[in-house]
Amino acid sequence: MHWDDGNWPEDRPITWAGWLRVAGRGVPLFVLHLVCFPALLILRVPEKWIWGYRRPITPWITQFVCISACWIMGLKRNVSGVPSPARGAYVANHSSWLDIFVLNASKRIYFVSKAEVHAWPGIGWLARGTGTVFIRRDRRDAKLQQKVFEERLAAGHHLLFFPEGTSTDNQRVLPFKSTLFAAFTTETLRDFLTIQPISVRYHAPEGEDPRFYGWWGDMDFAYGLIKVLAARRQGTVYVIYHPPLRVADYPDRKALAAACEAAVREGFSAAAR
Repeated sequence: MHWDDGNWPEDRPITWAGWLRVAGRGVPLFVLHLVCFPALLILRVPEKWIWGYRRPITPWITQFVCISACWIMGLKRNVSGVPSPARGAYVANHSSWLDIFVLNASKRIYFVSKAEVHAWPGIGWLARGTGTVFIRRDRRDAKLQQKVFEERLAAGHHLLFFPEGTSTDNQRVLPFKSTLFAAFTTETLRDFLTIQPISVRYHAPEGEDPRFYGWWGDMDFAYGLIKVLAARRQGTVYVIYHPPLRVADYPDRKALAAACEAAVREGFSAAAR
């Protein structure tokens, strides 16, 4: 399901100067991925032989790529709070395809994504290579998904998921779906696990629509990428890490989801100012 209010911003034609900026930013981005992604895949083989699910090397490559990508695009990151080092997961609101770069730049994480992303051209390939956990929203798969989460968390992985279930226009936080939280409230995990809420809000470049960085409905990824690369100046993204929540402190997944949503909404509203 895609969220869509039917009110898309008007597509502006890209000027010749904009196309020059697309080339000036796009070529370094392409080279960055062309060099680093194969290196990541090559290193993943001995890494898996030696450490299994524990990956002490390749996540650093992913983080380096994401930091470099934000710098190449000119997107300024304003980060407050501290990513929790404790075993557990992160939850964040989802506004843009840029969230992948922004959130990976601050912390070495593994995203939890809907299974459909696995087959997406380009993005799916990168997601698979960086260790994304793909899940199907089917109750029949609940036990299997729980097992995967437990294995990844036991290996020290920090999982990040978007409880809204879709991306938005960067002007709102949608209600959190509590389904995914069920995997973290099992007897195996709840006593030691923490979940840290993260608020993400983009401020558009001066003179642009406030929804400039949003990506929702059936918006075309290619145009969204070109639009960002063509911008004369970029805006700023505010990333707020809230205090982590102990899963054991909440009676069920719905209470935990509500607490995470409240924290994310508070930070999202604060970042608007």
